Amino acid sequence: MGSAAFGRALPRRALERGGTNLEKIHIMKRLNIWSLVVALLCATSSATLAAHAEDKPSEIRVATPGVGIGNRPVVGGSTWAVVHLRGLLEEEFKADGIKVSWNFLRGAGPAVNELYANHLVDFAAYGDLPSIIGRASGLDTRVIAGGGKSNLVIAVPADSAIQSVKELEGKKFAIFKGTCLQLAAARILEAHGLSERDVRALNMDASTSRAALATRDVDAVIGGSDLFSLRDQGLARVIYATKGDPRYTCNGTLTASGDFIRQYPAITKRVVKVYVKAAKWLGDRQQDPSEAFQLWTRSGQRFSDFKEDWQGELIKERASPLLDPYVVGRYTGAIADAKRYGLIRAPFEFQPWVDASFLTQVLAEESLKEFWTPLPPVAAPTAAIANR
Repeated sequence: MGSAAFGRALPRRALERGGTNLEKIHIMKRLNIWSLVVALLCATSSATLAAHAEDKPSEIRVATPGVGIGNRPVVGGSTWAVVHLRGLLEEEFKADGIKVSWNFLRGAGPAVNELYANHLVDFAAYGDLPSIIGRASGLDTRVIAGGGKSNLVIAVPADSAIQSVKELEGKKFAIFKGTCLQLAAARILEAHGLSERDVRALNMDASTSRAALATRDVDAVIGGSDLFSLRDQGLARVIYATKGDPRYTCNGTLTASGDFIRQYPAITKRVVKVYVKAAKWLGDRQQDPSEAFQLWTRSGQRFSDFKEDWQGELIKERASPLLDPYVVGRYTGAIADAKRYGLIRAPFEFQPWVDASFLTQVLAEESLKEFWTPLPPVAAPTAAIANR
């Protein structure tokens, strides 16, 4: 923008060729005024940008990988489920007039990646493999808290002759590809001398695979505690369970959009605060977790499913939000395994993906630095384990 926008051009040539002292004084005054205007415009622009970085959004968009029984927009079994079912984000941001929108995705982790790629989500708690695939594909996400682990089982039709994982060779095995289930299945198969190429791997989401197992359209399914109901109905039989062996579980983290973090750091910190408080609420129920299990039944899963899944577990430990050596080790190994199994093209370092600053601040401010004990890394999966 030139000086003519504020009046006629300044007669600089009068200064160059000389002139009366009065004329020079008038010209210098006009130059000083122009300099002041420019300075004010620059200061205003800088202040506007700074204010914009701390401005609040009109909406916080959350993605959840999965749906409940019957496609209901509710899931259970995690800290993030507690945040949703107790309306904790809505309560936190009500006074700010910020809307919280929850998206429950039958397409699970791969669908979360699609939302991130199209800038349609701000936060998501989802599994290791899909988040790793997203990061390896260039998605601008950050890991901001630990998301716990999920026990898995492999089930077959009740009247199946299959008794062990090794007997799945050549059989129709339902695996939800692109999710943490695919990585877990690859590890479990490898531990029994097989690979995904040795089975007839069929890509099915959770509800489809349950239905296919019940109708014997597949020979086996890998999933979570939602398969217990089929077992109890006499439609399925569990041949393998990861419980008690963290090498083969699904792991998750709470992630956020890099754009959102940069634009709304204060809001991001408050989201992490809500998440940490929900994790503490779970941890405080070690002696009697029935309130949590009952809350999760709104997903359509039975109370008994959650009770069996969490029985014998240290709830406080399993729901820990810490980004401790256990999480670092699990994700470092998952990245390497994803490359080894051909699920991503190139590995990457886990630590640069992490932004633990908000978690560190929240733990200190809420006096929770000592509430959770950091867990050590677990051993990498071995080449062979006993059948279960």
